[in-house]
Amino acid sequence: MKKILLLAMMVMSVTFIFGQKRKSNTKVSKVITSDIRWWGYKLVKTDATTHSGYVKLKSGKFNFEKGELVDGEFVIDMRSLTDTDLTGEDQATLTNDLKSINFFEVKKYPVAKFHLTKIIPLKDEVYNYTVIGNLTLKGVRKTISFPAKVKVDNYSVSIESDKFSINRQDYGVFYRSSLRDVIIKDDMDIQIKVATK
Repeated sequence: MKKILLLAMMVMSVTFIFGQKRKSNTKVSKVITSDIRWWGYKLVKTDATTHSGYVKLKSGKFNFEKGELVDGEFVIDMRSLTDTDLTGEDQATLTNDLKSINFFEVKKYPVAKFHLTKIIPLKDEVYNYTVIGNLTLKGVRKTISFPAKVKVDNYSVSIESDKFSINRQDYGVFYRSSLRDVIIKDDMDIQIKVATK
């Protein structure tokens, strides 16, 4: 019985040591500042038929192992979705419509998620990396990629994307009335800025 107890204690000690070692090799850098912008268009793309706004980041972090950036995890608060190109009653009407069952259904899907899985260097003076990851919106996960200005300095990270497009139909974001939906472009544009410090 004593031998079994001693063996169990040794196993627990080794597990604890390895657990501590693994923990010391990992580090999390939390996002401190963020700005997420969106643009939506009608088929006839003019200033008058373009809407724009923002959505807020609920939380974000970059994960490091042995000093190397391995991935990032971001939660987007879809309830914060707001139109900014209109004012007054028109602004409130469009914002509420975007949050409704017609588009993003924020009561059912209060958050969207982006899991950054890889960054690949680009030969570009401004947008020096391609960011690759999985976007989950309305319960649908799709792999997306976009060019971005990426800076990693020790455990400090900043990412500023170029404006890029996603297809809203891929995520089930469409007007319930097909007659009204047909005049809206499927591609919507997004631009993201996040930084840890």
